[in-house]
Formats: sequence, structure tokens, C-alpha cells
Amino acid sequence: MKIEQLYGTGVALVTPFAKDGSLDLPALRRVVRHSINGGVDYLVVLGTTGESVTLEPQEKEKVIQTVISENDGALPLVIGIGGNNTAKVAEELKKADLSAFDAVLSVSPYYNKPTQEGIYRHYKVLAEASPKPVILYNVPGRTGSNMLPETVVRIAQDCPNVVAIKEACGNMDQIRELIRTVPSGFYVISGDDITALPTIMEGGIGVISVLGQGMPAQMSRLVRLGLNGEYEAAKQIHEALKPGMDLIFREGNPAGIKAIFESLGIAGASVRLPLVEATAGLKSKISAFIEPFAITI
Repeated sequence: MKIEQLYGTGVALVTPFAKDGSLDLPALRRVVRHSINGGVDYLVVLGTTGESVTLEPQEKEKVIQTVISENDGALPLVIGIGGNNTAKVAEELKKADLSAFDAVLSVSPYYNKPTQEGIYRHYKVLAEASPKPVILYNVPGRTGSNMLPETVVRIAQDCPNVVAIKEACGNMDQIRELIRTVPSGFYVISGDDITALPTIMEGGIGVISVLGQGMPAQMSRLVRLGLNGEYEAAKQIHEALKPGMDLIFREGNPAGIKAIFESLGIAGASVRLPLVEATAGLKSKISAFIEPFAITI
């Protein structure tokens, strides 16, 4: 894999559902096409936003094949494979057909609350098991533990197959330290829309975005301007998109971004329990936010 494939805007794809809770694969095709046409740089399949934890194995396979088919080689693909059972995740990495994918995104172990040593050893095992480059994913708000910069540096130094981190700690001081201390050839990707531009300005290479799949043209332009050093123009777009970045997470992810797709007529807003669909009040606010952008979305 060329690291340039991870520059710019990646999007963590939703998994659309019909009203009865079944997969809506035609809608997934529309979501993929919308992202490609909007100018994003790569697609992430079966991440948290894709509600992967509530998908059965056969459903995951249908999602994977649908994305591969609709993408048709247009963009690099990243697949989410992670969990809190190290041996099980390693076995999945060994057995999975990853031929269509350029990298694996693997979340730091959740719920168990491992020590930094445990996180390091977890990723060491996964790096040895994975036939594809690995992107770390630090999201303390979901996992219950924070992968510290010194742990990331240690993993990066000892595991050549680990090439980047999706950093969603939300703490710019930690992100700055991370970018300052990681070895050459290891890259930092923002894991939050709200920190995408600040992370790029500190030396990050882009974002894996949620809003970006609903508003791909706008988010991609923001990121490109940032990477080109055109910070004032990028800040203007950031300020315009900031209300949307807030709205889509108010009632949990992916309820908010699915409300955007419903507003755009691309996919329904259904999610699977224990998540619930966005309320009518939030949907109304999201529709009002989207409306001025509708011509260019």
C-alpha cells in the first residue's frame, strides 16, 4: 500500500437498513456512489458508523461485496476489523479475504480497559497476523481507555505493518504530542470531523469522517485546502460545517448521519437497537442545516 492512499478524506460508511431492520443494499450502493461522486479519497467499510457490532457474519459479507462492487476500483478501501478478544481478532485477520482492501482499521480494545502494555501487546499480535497494513484507532469515549502517544510510538517502532492511527481522543494537546513524537513514515489521521482541520494544521494527513459521506464535496474541499496550506479558506468551510458536525452526533452515531441521508433521499434513517433513530426534532434541525448546501451536495 502507498501511504498516499490515506491522504485526504476517508469516510466511515453507514450500513443502511429498511424499515423492517433488514439490509438495504440498493441504498448502500447510493451511499457509496454519493461519496465517490463527491470527491472523497477512500472508503472505510464496517467501522463503528457501519453498526458492524449488530451485523451477522453473512450480512457483513453482503455489505463488503456490495461496496466492492459499487466502488469498482475507483477508490482505495479500508475494512474495520477489531475487538476486545485479541486471539479472535487475530484469527479473523488470518482467515478473512482482504484482497480487495488496502488496509485494516482496528479499534483499541474496548470494555476490558487494558493497560498501555496490554494495548501494545494486542496490536503487536494483530500486526503479525494481518496480511494488510494496520491503522490503529483510538477512541477513548467508546473504548473506556486512552491509547497514549508513547504507546503509539512504541507500536509504530516495533510493528512495521502498523502505518497510521485514526485519532479520536478529542484532545488537541495529545494530538500535537502524537504528531511530534511518532517516527517518520507513521501518520496521524483525525478521527473526528471537528478536529480534522486542526489536526491537518499540526501535520496530520486528513480525516476519516462521518459527515463527509453526507456532504462529500464540502468535507473533501475543506481537507484539500487544509493539506494545501490554504488555512483561511479551509477555516471558512469548517465554520460553515461546524453546526452539522455537532448535530449529527447529538443523539449518537450513526443516527445523525442517517438523518442526513434520509433528508437527501439517499437512504433511510433506520438503525438497529440498542441505537434508536433520530428524533423528529433533530431531523428537522438537520434538514434545515442541509438545505442551503443541497445544490452542491
